[in-house]
Amino acid sequence: MQGFFIADEYHSFYSSVFLTLVNKLSNMKTILVPTDFSATAKNAARFAIELAKQIQAQKIILYNTYQSGFSVVADPMIPALGALDLEAIKEGSSEALDNFKAELIDYANESITLETVSEFALLTDGIIELAKTQKVDLIVMGITGGGALQENLFGSNTINVAKHINIPVLIIPQNATFTKFDKVLFACDFDKVVESTPVKPIRQLLDLTNAKLFVLHVDNSSKERLPDIKFESLMLDTLFAGNHPEYHFADKGDFTERINEFVVEKEIDLIITIPKKHGLFDNIFKRSHTKMLAFHSHVPLMVIHD
Repeated sequence: MQGFFIADEYHSFYSSVFLTLVNKLSNMKTILVPTDFSATAKNAARFAIELAKQIQAQKIILYNTYQSGFSVVADPMIPALGALDLEAIKEGSSEALDNFKAELIDYANESITLETVSEFALLTDGIIELAKTQKVDLIVMGITGGGALQENLFGSNTINVAKHINIPVLIIPQNATFTKFDKVLFACDFDKVVESTPVKPIRQLLDLTNAKLFVLHVDNSSKERLPDIKFESLMLDTLFAGNHPEYHFADKGDFTERINEFVVEKEIDLIITIPKKHGLFDNIFKRSHTKMLAFHSHVPLMVIHD
């Protein structure tokens, strides 16, 4: 279903108000790629390089954390470090990062700088601090689906990072191959969109990729909320004036299934979601669901906080 009609007088007024908030968008210059050297993490790193080419990012940081007594790698070809002393673990982490960087050089072009950071830290805490000091614009992480054991390893770390950091996190499914972001889907609940929609990073991505924006609302609400939905859609259309969003509404049903159906039908390249404090994030990641969006989609998912 196409979007709602926007009256000219409303559109003109709200455009002048809200566009002043987003009229200066800088490029995404630095991408952080945490890695455990698994096949999934390596695929995410290659994806990040191809995306960097599309959005003209300048630097990619490959990041690995280690702790005393724990192996730093998930790659079975790299010997486990076990409970060696901290210096040995640190050396192993740095060496693995250098080898990984060497593998990726051929994927990058001359405009992209590859850097490595290895440190003693918990993964999420380390990412939060590094993102601040390095002024990271985007975090790219892989996620593995298909089994509870796999999902509880690096996948749980990815979800934990997406929950607790305010920088956009791009989650790459294990078998995803890079395609340019031409069609972007924003999953929206039409609830207080002005206050809760992170307009700047979404518009920034759209401007850098020239992607078409689709907005999908899975309608599980009552008829009494229809006036609110119409008003909120007008607000959202104004926030993204110039990007010409196309609106769609799915019938009542399972959130994840409706999203996946739409992705296939419209050949979507990227899903964007806002993990509000209640509801949506749990719908995406809850383990009781057999088709969790993050684990079982073949399309990358970008999590952006409000």
